[in-house]
Order: sequence, then C-alpha cells, then structure tokens
Amino acid sequence: MAAATVLAAPLLALPANAADTAAGTADGTPLRTGFEASDGARWTTQPEEQEFLGAVDRAHDNVSIDRIGTTKQNRPVQLVRIGGGHRTTNTALLICSQHGDEPSGREACLSTVRDLAAAKDDATRRLLSTTEILVVPTANPDGRAADTRGNSDGVDINRDHIALKTAEGRAMAQVVRDERPDVIYDLHEYGATPPYYDKDLFDLWPRNLNTAPDVHREAQTLSGQYVRPAAQDHGHSTGTYGIWTDPVTGEPIKQTAGDGQERILRNASGLKHAVGLLIESRVDALTEQEKADEAFNNRRRVTSQLDALGGLFGYTRERSGQLAAATTAARTAGLADRGPVYTGGADNDPAEPSETLQDPPCGYALDAAQYREVGDELRLHGIKVETADDGAFVPVRQSLRALVPLLLDERAAYHLIKARPVEGC
Repeated sequence: MAAATVLAAPLLALPANAADTAAGTADGTPLRTGFEASDGARWTTQPEEQEFLGAVDRAHDNVSIDRIGTTKQNRPVQLVRIGGGHRTTNTALLICSQHGDEPSGREACLSTVRDLAAAKDDATRRLLSTTEILVVPTANPDGRAADTRGNSDGVDINRDHIALKTAEGRAMAQVVRDERPDVIYDLHEYGATPPYYDKDLFDLWPRNLNTAPDVHREAQTLSGQYVRPAAQDHGHSTGTYGIWTDPVTGEPIKQTAGDGQERILRNASGLKHAVGLLIESRVDALTEQEKADEAFNNRRRVTSQLDALGGLFGYTRERSGQLAAATTAARTAGLADRGPVYTGGADNDPAEPSETLQDPPCGYALDAAQYREVGDELRLHGIKVETADDGAFVPVRQSLRALVPLLLDERAAYHLIKARPVEGC
C-alpha cells in the first residue's frame, strides 16, 4: 500500500471546526476540551478532562470508561474503550502523556476519543469494524497536575515497565495483559537540539532484540509507510528518535537515546508481542509567531500529534490482516522454546556474547519468600507460573518466553530477583 493511498482518505470526515460539531452537551453546547476552548492558550485541567470524558461517554453508546488504577494522590488512571461492540480483528492501545510535562499527546488523545466516537464517515466505520481503540488519556495524572516528568514520587513511569513499582506502571501492565493489544502507540514530547536534532516529530519502534521479527517489521512499516508520511503530508518534518543527524548530509552522527532497554514501554510492547511505536512532538517554538504567542506553539504541537495519529489509524485500517498475523505468530512462537534470549543490545547495536543466552534454561525456580516478593509482578506481566508449597517454577516455554529471563535471570540488567536457573526439565 503506497503512502499516498493511505493519506487520500482522512481519518475522520469532519469539518474544520470539528470540536463544535462532533459532539455536544444535552443543551447543545459544543463539547470541547479546555485546550480547545482556550484556543490553545492553556492545557485541559483534570476536572475538565473528567467532565469531558463523562460527556462523551453519555453521548455515545460505542464508548465506555473504566478506572484501571489510582495514583498515590488518589487520581484515577482511566481506560477509554471505543468500539468493541462486535468482533474486531485488532486492538490498538494509545498511552498518552506518561511524562506529566509533555501534554500535547494527552490533548490529541482527548479530542480523538470524541471524534472517533462521533464520526459517521465510511473511513472511520471501516477502522472501527476491524480495530477496537483503547485510550489511556492521562497515564500520569499526578505528574500532569504538577507539570513534572515523573509521578508524585518523582519516578519516570516510562522506566517502570519491568519492575512495575508504580501504580501507573501496574495499571498499564494490567491493560496490556488483559487486552493483548496488537498496537501500542506511546505519545510524548521532546526538547530540540538544533541543527542536529530538531524535527517536528520523531518516532521509534521497539529496538529490543527479543522482539519477534514480524512484529519488528510491522512496527517499522507503521513508522515508515504510515505515521511519518501522514505527518509529512501535513507539512511536518520527521526523523528517528534518539539519533542526531548531520543537517547537510542527513547522516547519523550520534545516538543520544533509543536503545533496547526492556523497561521502556516501546520495548516492553515488542516483548509482549505488540507493534509498539513511540512518537515525540517538538516542544520548542518553530517560528517567530510561536515564540511570540505560546498558543500558536501549543496548537502546532497538538496538531502534529493528531496528524501522526491519522497515519496510525490508516495503518490499522489498511493492514489489519498483516498486523493480526504478525502478533498472533509472535504469541505462539515462545511455546516452541527455541533460539537465544538477549539481555542487551538493540536492532542497531548487536548484543555482546555476554548479553546472549544462547541456550536459556528450561525455567527458573523461586523459593516461597522470593515468590511472595515478585508474584504480583509476574501476574501483572502475564507470566505463566507453576506454584507449590515451597515456592514456584516459571517455565521458559510460554508465550512471553523472552521476558522470563529478563525478569528472573541475574544476567539481565533489570531483573526483578535472582532466581535459580533450572536445566533439563
């Protein structure tokens, strides 16, 4: 499918003032986010978010909202479900603003919930006939309230997708376990370093070497053939997150981020057999007008996220079958218990011999005290465990095969506990 074909059909056939017409309150007042009502002068507050989502839920039968977690400061972490009233082929999960000081993704997610729920056009009907859309509009409510990167304990949630020590990280792990999304799309923002690192939008797929090849390939297809072309079609420049490039030649000159750490969501997504994609919009003002009026800058940040989302939905609409085939095959491959498991490296950084378990053990044994310590985290990850009075045995032969050593082997950088390898089961 050529990118031009995907872009020919917009995500939603809505007028330019979609916020005025897509949905409204019972008295006919247009349903807008706080961001939209202020024309980008400020971000939507959390009380406004709750009011907005409640109004969308009441107005549309194809929307439901669940509380999936509660933060330390007693704010809800919510999951919005759009569609799903019939059997769908795929599930796409949007995780919005894990970092509380990166609000543009959250604003894009909120208005997208409304617009998808209200849309009547054929393109959106086709999308929702094949794909159930799940949205976590604010993944870090305490951080958003404080305008901080971390949560109320100062923890970076996007480094907690292995340890699961935060309420926010646990909520997201539970959703991934229970819903088994085929796509996980993670919305962020970044600070530019001109002239080497200053695109309007960057994205990045799972680089972790344990990602199934077909899932990895689909993630790169999502990026290169859909999300980037959709953004470029609307005038946004794009690039690969974490890679500085020479402004003249376009050649990479330095890697500043974007490795294969399993604790980052886009990599955890690949380990759990979902097509993951990180998206990063540029915070810094691009024009003199944006420098003079913050609202212009804010609107561009949100608009770029919305334009990229059009590419995501084009992908799920057009490649539903290929996506389902890739994720289904990945979920069953671990049952064969073949091949190495990598504790380091990335798709652009080969693993060292010391980072390669060429012949992983057949499982790991935990004594009773160890299992009490990490049993909840194993359950949240969806790891199959065989329990006994004296502890538990975790077989490597299971759907999440590569994740087992990363959680339990002392050679893994972010292991939960040092479990005993068992050979010759």
